[in-house]
Amino acid sequence: MSAMSGLSGFSTVVPVLFRAACPECRAAFELSAGALRLAIGASRRTTFYSFVCPECEAPVRKPAGERIVELLTGGGVRTMRLHSTLQELPGTV
Repeated sequence: MSAMSGLSGFSTVVPVLFRAACPECRAAFELSAGALRLAIGASRRTTFYSFVCPECEAPVRKPAGERIVELLTGGGVRTMRLHSTLQELPGTV
């Protein structure tokens, strides 16, 4: 048995890339998980992902629905949970 045959159960890890676009310069590109940040808040309004545009260097912040949160967390994007110090008022959700 060779050393390589003992590793046959392992697969190559391919980095996950996410497609994104900049609303400022309209450039489209792919970003690694390390280039994105995900913030999960108490509501849809406070859940978003952010990155810096590699073309124009503008900071970008976009809302993240459930599906986006699932894709980003599954792809290894660093996630931060936001804790609200104020309770939301009734009817403001």
